[in-house]
Amino acid sequence: MYLAHFGLNQLPFGITPDTEFAFPSKSHREGINLLHFALASGEGFIKVVGEIGTGKTLLCRSFLRELDDHWQAAYIPNPQMGPRELLLEIADELGAGEGAKDIPRLVKRINQRLIEIAGEDRKVVLCIDEAQTMPRLTVESLRLLSNLETEKRKLLHIILFGQPELDEMLADHSLRQLRQRIAFAHRLQRLDAHEVSSYVAQRLGKAGYIGESIFSPAALKALYHSSAGAPRVINILANKALLVAYGEGLARIEPRHVRAAARDTEGAINHFWWPW
Repeated sequence: MYLAHFGLNQLPFGITPDTEFAFPSKSHREGINLLHFALASGEGFIKVVGEIGTGKTLLCRSFLRELDDHWQAAYIPNPQMGPRELLLEIADELGAGEGAKDIPRLVKRINQRLIEIAGEDRKVVLCIDEAQTMPRLTVESLRLLSNLETEKRKLLHIILFGQPELDEMLADHSLRQLRQRIAFAHRLQRLDAHEVSSYVAQRLGKAGYIGESIFSPAALKALYHSSAGAPRVINILANKALLVAYGEGLARIEPRHVRAAARDTEGAINHFWWPW
């Protein structure tokens, strides 16, 4: 409802991961670079961990968009399922065709499909989002897939994206074999104060805004402190702050608008004392 008021042509602070709005923070760039390097090195397992709302899904989608035609990607957004169900999903993503659905034969079907893809001079990467939700038996089944290889290279590269609880799960003694196969890992960091300002400016620009910043410098500081640099929380607070200012008929966001948004948002920090 506030688009015309602020000179926007689309919502700038949606919470759905949209690669058009991907912001190249230092941590985001490091993560993308590490994933490309790890795949080029031929490693089987890679791990990306980040707190809730730091942009893991967006990082995953941005990375997948950058892959060229030499790669075939499989993406599992919700792996909270048993081992057989996960293998069925993977077989379907890879186009392994119909066949027996017991675990040993599923692994065989996937292996045959991976060999076919390798014969086409292509490689396969499997990205599993929200990996911390997988039951431990399902996590262990991934080790079966990591064993699929030729004499010269891995047939399947697996990237796990998850919250810090993924680290806790992998620390279990029963998963030590899989843990030892993770050659590369990246921890996605929150945005710092300077990045928050650039993040807000970029999203407004992508949404069609032209002109002096809608958010005052003090409002941007308030947004940083209230969100602790978590992109998802920034989006929620910025969207609500725009609504509050629109309701007052104002064209500029001040700290009080951000504070009002923070009081109305779960997960926001609203106990800071701001002298401005």
